[in-house]
Amino acid sequence: MKTQVSERQPARRSGGEAGAKKEWKASVSHLEETIKELRADRQFAVEYLKAALDELDDPDNRAAGLLALRDVAEAYGGLAAIAAQAGISRDALYRSLSPKGNPTLKTLLAVLKSVGMRLSVEPENHVQVRT
Repeated sequence: MKTQVSERQPARRSGGEAGAKKEWKASVSHLEETIKELRADRQFAVEYLKAALDELDDPDNRAAGLLALRDVAEAYGGLAAIAAQAGISRDALYRSLSPKGNPTLKTLLAVLKSVGMRLSVEPENHVQVRT
Protein backbone atom coordinates (compact mmCIF):
# COMPACT_ATOMS: atom_id res chain seq x y z
CA MET A 1 0.00 0.00 0.00
CA LYS A 2 1.33 3.43 -0.91
CA THR A 3 1.36 5.90 1.97
CA GLN A 4 2.66 9.35 2.54
CA VAL A 5 4.17 10.56 5.76
CA SER A 6 1.78 13.02 7.36
CA GLU A 7 4.40 14.89 9.38
CA ARG A 8 4.77 18.54 8.61
CA GLN A 9 8.07 19.29 6.94
CA PRO A 10 9.61 22.71 6.44
CA ALA A 11 9.52 24.03 2.90
CA ARG A 12 12.85 24.79 1.30
CA ARG A 13 13.64 28.44 1.06
CA SER A 14 15.99 30.03 -1.36
CA GLY A 15 18.64 32.36 -0.04
CA GLY A 16 19.18 30.47 3.25
CA GLU A 17 18.60 33.48 5.46
CA ALA A 18 19.86 32.87 8.99
CA GLY A 19 17.16 33.20 11.62
CA ALA A 20 14.36 33.33 9.04
CA LYS A 21 10.99 31.85 10.01
CA LYS A 22 10.31 28.39 8.66
CA GLU A 23 7.44 27.92 6.27
CA TRP A 24 5.47 24.69 6.60
CA LYS A 25 4.09 22.60 3.78
CA ALA A 26 0.53 21.39 4.15
CA SER A 27 0.35 17.71 4.98
CA VAL A 28 -2.09 15.07 3.81
CA SER A 29 -3.40 12.64 6.39
CA HIS A 30 -2.84 8.94 5.93
CA LEU A 31 -6.62 8.39 5.99
CA GLU A 32 -7.26 10.99 3.26
CA GLU A 33 -4.60 9.45 1.04
CA THR A 34 -5.96 5.93 1.65
CA ILE A 35 -9.51 7.02 0.75
CA LYS A 36 -8.21 8.71 -2.40
CA GLU A 37 -6.30 5.60 -3.43
CA LEU A 38 -9.25 3.28 -2.71
CA ARG A 39 -11.48 5.49 -4.86
CA ALA A 40 -8.99 5.57 -7.74
CA ASP A 41 -8.11 1.87 -7.87
CA ARG A 42 -10.96 -0.63 -7.58
CA GLN A 43 -8.63 -3.65 -7.53
CA PHE A 44 -6.69 -2.09 -4.67
CA ALA A 45 -9.98 -1.64 -2.79
CA VAL A 46 -10.82 -5.32 -3.31
CA GLU A 47 -7.41 -6.47 -2.05
CA TYR A 48 -7.58 -4.00 0.84
CA LEU A 49 -10.94 -5.48 1.90
CA LYS A 50 -9.70 -9.06 1.51
CA ALA A 51 -6.86 -8.30 3.91
CA ALA A 52 -9.28 -6.51 6.24
CA LEU A 53 -11.67 -9.44 6.36
CA ASP A 54 -8.76 -11.71 7.28
CA GLU A 55 -8.18 -9.43 10.29
CA LEU A 56 -11.76 -10.01 11.48
CA ASP A 57 -10.75 -13.58 12.36
CA ASP A 58 -8.24 -12.30 14.92
CA PRO A 59 -9.94 -10.91 18.05
CA ASP A 60 -6.79 -8.95 18.93
CA ASN A 61 -6.74 -7.19 15.57
CA ARG A 62 -10.45 -7.02 14.68
CA ALA A 63 -10.46 -3.21 14.88
CA ALA A 64 -8.13 -2.98 11.87
CA GLY A 65 -10.55 -5.00 9.75
CA LEU A 66 -13.55 -2.91 10.80
CA LEU A 67 -11.76 0.36 10.15
CA ALA A 68 -10.65 -0.84 6.72
CA LEU A 69 -14.26 -1.66 5.86
CA ARG A 70 -15.16 1.82 7.04
CA ASP A 71 -12.43 3.31 4.78
CA VAL A 72 -13.88 1.53 1.75
CA ALA A 73 -17.40 2.67 2.65
CA GLU A 74 -16.08 6.22 2.96
CA ALA A 75 -14.33 5.95 -0.42
CA TYR A 76 -17.42 4.65 -2.22
CA GLY A 77 -20.03 7.19 -1.29
CA GLY A 78 -19.47 8.10 2.34
CA LEU A 79 -20.93 6.49 5.43
CA ALA A 80 -24.24 8.40 5.33
CA ALA A 81 -24.95 7.36 1.74
CA ILE A 82 -23.83 3.77 2.34
CA ALA A 83 -26.03 3.56 5.44
CA ALA A 84 -29.03 4.81 3.44
CA GLN A 85 -28.37 2.28 0.65
CA ALA A 86 -27.90 -0.48 3.21
CA GLY A 87 -31.13 0.42 4.99
CA ILE A 88 -29.54 1.12 8.37
CA SER A 89 -29.08 4.31 10.33
CA ARG A 90 -25.89 6.27 9.93
CA ASP A 91 -25.24 6.07 13.67
CA ALA A 92 -25.64 2.28 13.63
CA LEU A 93 -23.16 2.05 10.76
CA TYR A 94 -20.64 4.26 12.55
CA ARG A 95 -20.94 2.09 15.68
CA SER A 96 -20.69 -1.15 13.69
CA LEU A 97 -17.55 -0.03 11.87
CA SER A 98 -15.83 1.46 14.91
CA PRO A 99 -12.78 -0.21 16.52
CA LYS A 100 -15.05 -1.90 19.07
CA GLY A 101 -17.87 -2.50 16.61
CA ASN A 102 -19.58 -5.82 16.08
CA PRO A 103 -21.51 -5.62 12.82
CA THR A 104 -24.20 -8.18 12.14
CA LEU A 105 -23.93 -10.34 9.07
CA LYS A 106 -26.85 -8.33 7.64
CA THR A 107 -24.91 -5.08 8.09
CA LEU A 108 -21.70 -6.52 6.67
CA LEU A 109 -23.48 -7.88 3.59
CA ALA A 110 -25.41 -4.63 3.07
CA VAL A 111 -22.26 -2.51 3.25
CA LEU A 112 -20.40 -4.79 0.84
CA LYS A 113 -23.34 -4.74 -1.59
CA SER A 114 -23.51 -0.94 -1.38
CA VAL A 115 -19.87 -0.64 -2.46
CA GLY A 116 -20.35 -3.18 -5.26
CA MET A 117 -18.69 -6.15 -3.56
CA ARG A 118 -19.78 -9.40 -1.96
CA LEU A 119 -18.61 -11.82 0.66
CA SER A 120 -17.00 -15.05 -0.52
CA VAL A 121 -15.53 -18.10 1.13
CA GLU A 122 -12.30 -19.92 0.39
CA PRO A 123 -10.64 -22.82 2.18
CA GLU A 124 -7.81 -22.30 4.63
CA ASN A 125 -4.61 -24.10 3.73
CA HIS A 126 -4.09 -25.79 7.09
CA VAL A 127 -7.56 -27.31 7.49
CA GLN A 128 -7.78 -31.03 6.78
CA VAL A 129 -11.05 -32.57 5.67
CA ARG A 130 -12.03 -35.76 7.52
CA THR A 131 -13.16 -38.65 5.39
